[in-house]
Amino acid sequence: MMKRAVVTGGGGFVGKAIVYLLKVRGIGVGVVGRNEYRDLADDGVMVHRGDIRDRDFLNKALAGYDTVFHVAAKAGIWGAAKEYRTINLDGTRNVMAACRVNGIGVLVHTSTPSVVFAGQNIEGGDESLPYSERFLCRYAETKAQAEREILVANSPGFLTVALRPHLVWGPGDTNLIPRLVERGRKGLLRQVGNGANRVDISYIDNVAEAHLLAADNLHSTATAAGKPYFISQGEPVNLWQWINEFLALVQVEPVVKKMGERRAWWIGATLELLYQLCQIKREPLMTRFLAEQLAHSHWFSIEAAKRDFNYSPRISIAQGMERTASWLTSSSGSV
Repeated sequence: MMKRAVVTGGGGFVGKAIVYLLKVRGIGVGVVGRNEYRDLADDGVMVHRGDIRDRDFLNKALAGYDTVFHVAAKAGIWGAAKEYRTINLDGTRNVMAACRVNGIGVLVHTSTPSVVFAGQNIEGGDESLPYSERFLCRYAETKAQAEREILVANSPGFLTVALRPHLVWGPGDTNLIPRLVERGRKGLLRQVGNGANRVDISYIDNVAEAHLLAADNLHSTATAAGKPYFISQGEPVNLWQWINEFLALVQVEPVVKKMGERRAWWIGATLELLYQLCQIKREPLMTRFLAEQLAHSHWFSIEAAKRDFNYSPRISIAQGMERTASWLTSSSGSV
């Protein structure tokens, strides 16, 4: 039974949702991160301030816990290759090493479906899909390497599982929804491709619950040990229809301008080259990876998660959209 859990990246969007769900359960919880997170500390959460790239720090920070939720990562699709490698791969290795030092027997790793995306449509794919051999962004590449090592490390005394939530959104989001709305308001959004592609989306509360269900499984029957699992709402949406429905909820004009996938790909390739040559750190408006993600279908079966640890999305897409729109338009969540 899980009694004391620590969340790396616990001050982030997904990490914080896991932290609060652990608190609701009455489980002692700590977070590992690079900031003070005064809101969490004031709420009784133990904050271990430091960097997951520092193995000595992690060895001390993880002492006394029985479960680790490894959420910390360098996300996004643009940035220095060294940072992606040292945070997403070396940092994950440090977390595993610290678990062993402290005798922690359960590790739940937050991964991504991008580890199997190779620029082609995926419709109803399951966990038998192989890792991609063609990565157009460092994030997906390093997350794939980290997930492999996490799952290979699974053993009777060190149980591991990897969850792959797809396009996580909801109140508190600092990335997907705010950027979508901001670009929509500026008229910068373009439909890429024919507009027929369907994708998975994942509401934040459902994603957090999936993490706790997976941990519960490892502490009991352990039928999920050593395996990856796709996590989503279980019902793919037409990407561009969903985007426009959400924009309408926050009074933003719909996306009407279109761009062919090939054109978007070449614009992305050109911008990537220019940004590299000019050493521009901010993310380009278009990249090759983004062009392919926006133009293709990528949705997955969640039957394995349902079967092995009884995952079922409790918050529907409609409920999630209403909650998120309300958050965005409130005084504290406006963007």
